[in-house]
Amino acid sequence: MTFQSTLLASAQNPFVTAWIDSDVIGKLIFIALVSLSLISWTILIHKWWITNRVKAESALFKRSFAEQKQTPLQIKFSKETNPETPNAYFLIYEVLKTKTSELMEKNQLVKGKGSSLTQEPHLLSSSDVAFLETHAASTISTITRYLERNLYLLSTIVTLAPFLGLLGTVYGILVTFSGMGEGGVAASNAQVLGGLSLALTTTVMGLINAIPALIGYSFLKNKISDFDHEMERFSTEVLSTFTMHYRTVEV
Repeated sequence: MTFQSTLLASAQNPFVTAWIDSDVIGKLIFIALVSLSLISWTILIHKWWITNRVKAESALFKRSFAEQKQTPLQIKFSKETNPETPNAYFLIYEVLKTKTSELMEKNQLVKGKGSSLTQEPHLLSSSDVAFLETHAASTISTITRYLERNLYLLSTIVTLAPFLGLLGTVYGILVTFSGMGEGGVAASNAQVLGGLSLALTTTVMGLINAIPALIGYSFLKNKISDFDHEMERFSTEVLSTFTMHYRTVEV
């Protein structure tokens, strides 16, 4: 395809024609719709990449934990430090490991001071386990909020893009009726066609923005929600392992 044929094909494109024929306000509406599209696709791709990376890296630590769960406080795992894609399971484990060690040291100190506690040194009580569950839930909530950060922009685009398209539609119809009132026939026809072109193309662009944003938002929300449940199951597994090894036997 030659350069001239490419230019001719571009000139025949309805979106290009509508852009050329539109006035300043029409071009501003076009720019706003294109900007929303760029923002939407940037968030979709970036969030999809982050969520997949976090899940993949977390799966690696879950495998290591399963292989070394006989010594749950001495899990060895080498991880790459990337603050943008944290290892969710490793973070949950680190919080539970740190808090478990602190509680066991506290219990040992209390026992050493002659407390009337019946538990053995270094073991966890029922209240300690409940304390750990609270910290696990807080960590999971923090990770989920991180994964969902900026997703509200997609839901905003779902609502805003059709309204911008409707604005272009109304303005294009206004330009059309204004052109019909002009005296010159040639100028009037050009203005009417330009207004109709603006009205239709902005409507299409608004829907083109809103539909992928809606699908992507629902997909990412469900994906993150499923991972949230997976994190809860993993934290339960870690807590169960700690309980089996370090919880006191209450009689």
